[in-house]
Amino acid sequence: MERELLRLLERIASALERQAPAEAVEFDLDVADAFVLEVAPLRLRPVERVARLPLGLLCGIDRAAELLLDNTRRFARGLPANNALLWGARGMGKSSLVKAVHGEVLRQHPRSLALIEIHREDIGHLPRLLHRLARSRRRCLLFCDDLSFEPGDVRYKSLKAVLEGGLEGRPPNVLFYATSNRRHLLSRESIENERASALHPGEVVEEKVSLSDRFGLWIGFHPCDQRTYLEMVRRYARWARLPIAAEALEAEALAWARSRGARSGRVAWQFIQDLAGRLGVNLPLESPS
Repeated sequence: MERELLRLLERIASALERQAPAEAVEFDLDVADAFVLEVAPLRLRPVERVARLPLGLLCGIDRAAELLLDNTRRFARGLPANNALLWGARGMGKSSLVKAVHGEVLRQHPRSLALIEIHREDIGHLPRLLHRLARSRRRCLLFCDDLSFEPGDVRYKSLKAVLEGGLEGRPPNVLFYATSNRRHLLSRESIENERASALHPGEVVEEKVSLSDRFGLWIGFHPCDQRTYLEMVRRYARWARLPIAAEALEAEALAWARSRGARSGRVAWQFIQDLAGRLGVNLPLESPS
C-alpha cells in the first residue's frame, strides 16, 4: 500500500509540474532599444530594426509631435512626465509618431530609452511586466497600438491600476503610451450596454470612462484637408527620391485619394508605395503604419 501511495503521489506531483506555467525568462534590456512583449512565458523579444520614419518627415501633426517629443525627452532625462493617449482619426500618424519620437530621443540621447510594444490582448499581463521592469535601471516606454475595450472586457482594470492606482503604482522608470480611435477607449455600444444593465448605471459608466482620464496627456488627431494630404505626398516623394514631375505627382495622388474615399497619412504612404513600385524605386523602410 505504501509503495502504491508513493507512486500515486509521484504521478500527482509530475502532473502538477507539467501544468505549472513556465518560469519567466530574465529580461535583458541592454541587448536592444526596442522589444515586443511575449507572454508564454513572459519575455521581451528584441527588435533589431523598428519600422519608422524620421520625425521631420511626418506632416500635419506638428503640434502633436511637439507635445509628445517634449514629454518623452523629459522622461528620458529622468524628469516627471505623463502617460499619453493619442486618439482620433484613423491613418493620421498616431503610431508613426510614437515610433518616430522614440527614434528622435535615441538620436539625441543614445541608449536612454527602451521601447516595449504590448499587444492589447496582453494588457492583463501589465502588472507582472511592471514588477519585472521595476528591477531594471533602464527607462522603458510601454506602447500599445489601437487600444480599446469591448463589452464584457475586464482587462481595463489592469490598465487603470497601472496608470495611477494600485498599491505599488507605476514604477518611476516606466511610462505608458497608447493609441486609439476612441477618446474614451470604449465603444459607444459598450457604454450604452453598461448603462442599460447596471444597478447604478451612472457609476459604472463613470468608472469605465474615467480610464482615459488617467492619461495625463491627451493628443487628438483629426482628418486632414487636401493641402495637407498633398504636402504629405510631396515629402514622401522627396524622401524616396521618386523621379516624377510635381504636377503628375499631385494629379496621381488626388486620383488615388478619390479611389480610396479618404485623405490621410496612411493613404499618402500607400500611394507612395504603389508609385515607387511602378517606378522601380526601393523605399528605405516598410510601412510607417
